Amino acid sequence: MQATALPPVSGLTRRSKLRHFLRACRERISPEEVGLVNVERRRTPGLRREEVAALAGVGVSWYTWLEQGRDINVSEGIVSAVSNALRLEECERRYFYRLAGHNPPQRRAGHRWDDVHERMRALVEGWSFNPAYITDRYGRIELASRSARSLFRVNASGDNCLEKFFTDSATRAKYPDTDEVGRCLVAHFRAQSARFPEDPEFGRIAERLCESSPEFAGLWDSHEVDDARQGVRKIVHPEAGVMVFDRVVMRVPECPESLLTLYMARPRPETELV
Repeated sequence: MQATALPPVSGLTRRSKLRHFLRACRERISPEEVGLVNVERRRTPGLRREEVAALAGVGVSWYTWLEQGRDINVSEGIVSAVSNALRLEECERRYFYRLAGHNPPQRRAGHRWDDVHERMRALVEGWSFNPAYITDRYGRIELASRSARSLFRVNASGDNCLEKFFTDSATRAKYPDTDEVGRCLVAHFRAQSARFPEDPEFGRIAERLCESSPEFAGLWDSHEVDDARQGVRKIVHPEAGVMVFDRVVMRVPECPESLLTLYMARPRPETELV
């Protein structure tokens, strides 16, 4: 089967982004996952449009128009129903809401707030001894600590974390989990682009990287979305070897377009210190 040609990245509008995102989400769900009996051979993977419409409780024509990116009014209730039908994760729901022209629903407080609070407190207390940096909406470094500049090989300002990872082999060598880090960077960049849907710079960056990095192009076409703010990352230190860091990302209160990223090194097991 011949692949469908996608439009240039820089030409993607909010509705065309929505079209490609919904199609990617629909195609990743098998009929068996939602209790449908798959009795005939399918020409394309995943669910059909009429099946998504039935699961969401909306008309087939209406859902088809939505996925085709037509200029229709989409209510929050419909966005919620389609999100449920496509089994979207929380970050994917927020992305869908923004592309559909709505503010995402407020996140409910989780039952593990104590664990989150303790990790945040520990990161802030250890900040002066660990890497930390601030990036703009595109992932460009605005300010970086000395340890961050040394460990990540970035300048105090100007370097784009996404572009360095996919175009600089020395930067990639810093990460043992290269595939996972690349996936997270691209999925986060896509989530960021939905917060600023009319900003063409996201498209220009993506198009430039699609031309220079086949790996980025493949990840970008997957339409994966991830806005994770906490996690664990392994990084190769020039003297200490592979180190494990807890990582937290937060918005800068005085400038919500900027993101503050804090790292805190986990203590090494005693067996490694002998």
